[in-house]
Amino acid sequence: MFKKLVRWISHGTVLPPKVVSDGKSLLLNSKLAGDEPYMLAKNLPGVVVICDKNRVKAGYFAIKDFCCDTLVLDDGLQYLKLRGSLNICLVDSTNPFGNEHLLPRGILREPMHRLSRAQYIFITKTKSIEQCEDLQSTIRSYNREATLIYCRHKPKFFINTTTGDRESVSFIAGKKVALFSGIAYPESFEDTIREQGAEIIYSKRFLDHHRFSKGEILTVFNEASKAGADLILTTEKDAVRLPKLKSEIPTLYLRLEIEWLSSQESDESTFNALVDRICLPSQSQFVQN
Repeated sequence: MFKKLVRWISHGTVLPPKVVSDGKSLLLNSKLAGDEPYMLAKNLPGVVVICDKNRVKAGYFAIKDFCCDTLVLDDGLQYLKLRGSLNICLVDSTNPFGNEHLLPRGILREPMHRLSRAQYIFITKTKSIEQCEDLQSTIRSYNREATLIYCRHKPKFFINTTTGDRESVSFIAGKKVALFSGIAYPESFEDTIREQGAEIIYSKRFLDHHRFSKGEILTVFNEASKAGADLILTTEKDAVRLPKLKSEIPTLYLRLEIEWLSSQESDESTFNALVDRICLPSQSQFVQN
């Protein structure tokens, strides 16, 4: 009876996709939109950002309601209901394929042979191209045609979570800092902070995508104060989930940018050409990432 009632109530109703940004204004917060869609919408003014499990429905919605002529899908490579005009794959050089098993047994979202579908493969977190020779050989065993682009994250500046003021990366050098984060690989964030000359005297790791409670953040603030921290630092991804609380210790998040490494087959101009290919299409297209 309950199932019949639900079917009757929902008959003929199709919920529209979530519009995080209409290209003019942010319409949803991070709790409703999700961390990454919210960050994209916040950092890409003029770009429509839409969320929906049904990517086909979301695509048609973007075309019909916003006159979009190019659709860029996050995590679209494994969405087989759509065939992209251009497929881009990102491979983390520090842990490219894990144990080579799919979720939940491993870290892969797609079998390794699906690398063959990509026209561009970004090798991320690259310290040096020479150290990626074995990884390059593995990728080439599945895809000999794709353009390989090497890149890494580079600290850009810090932003105060209360005032919005920016501080240079060198601002934290020599300071005692407390960290908190809820990301997949907190070690990477911690290493970045150390590389800027700061001393980490307290660090709290939460699970990836963890939604902080006020009590948890107050505990972080208190522990940082007890430890004698000069600053409290977190990631930009975590900052969008941060409750509005005042701290006696300045709290800042790190803005990153991408740095391109030159190789025999690609450099920054290769990426710029890819952007032109996406943003100046000859016809409407799907771009899957």
